Amino acid sequence: MLNKTPSLLVVENDQRLRTSMSRYLREQSFLVTAVSNGREMERCLSDHSLDLVVLGLMPRGDDELGLCRRIRVDSAIPIIVLAARTEDIDRIIALEMGADDCLSKPFNPRELLARINAILRRQAGGAAAPAQTATRLCFQGWTIDLRLRELRDQEGRPVILTSAEFSLLQAFCARPGRILSRDGLLSMTRSRPGGPLTRSIDVLVSRLRSKLDRVEGTSMIKTVRAGGYIFTPHVEEA
Repeated sequence: MLNKTPSLLVVENDQRLRTSMSRYLREQSFLVTAVSNGREMERCLSDHSLDLVVLGLMPRGDDELGLCRRIRVDSAIPIIVLAARTEDIDRIIALEMGADDCLSKPFNPRELLARINAILRRQAGGAAAPAQTATRLCFQGWTIDLRLRELRDQEGRPVILTSAEFSLLQAFCARPGRILSRDGLLSMTRSRPGGPLTRSIDVLVSRLRSKLDRVEGTSMIKTVRAGGYIFTPHVEEA
């Protein structure tokens, strides 16, 4: 259960969709702020404590991927992108830009609600994983705080991870040295079936590698041909 009423920011320039989406989410007991452009979005992100951003298409000027990239410069707030096109490549690019999830328009509001709740459960530490008594784990000088959902490098500096990236790292740390399939990782980190985009886990792995691997030519996450991935470091309680 969530301890507070989640606060959402809806960014959508289509007034009719913005109004209907905001009304529906408020009926589901969320606090909703709705804006129509990137300038208003940035002001709200600066002025309010938000739990998640629903980021719609900006057909003139801003676009959802550009706004997603701007948010990711200094924030790990969860982002669901609402893409205007249904091609898989557009949804994969959204994940590469830092989105936690992507939903194609038109969409069923109940599916949007399910995806929001899944991400917020992950934020609250609800990602599926074997039971652990430790709240802090370490590997190769890195420290992961499961309670605060925080990662620190060998020098103790915090490393910004998105909700999906943290959940992926949590899944790896819970099962070091084991081959984990793409489907298995999706079910552990997304709390819903992967659908046609099972290879979107490759995007998340690539994003996580870029933040963990500090020595060129080496990686903590090894690819297993036709198998999935394996997290190679030894993991222990901190």
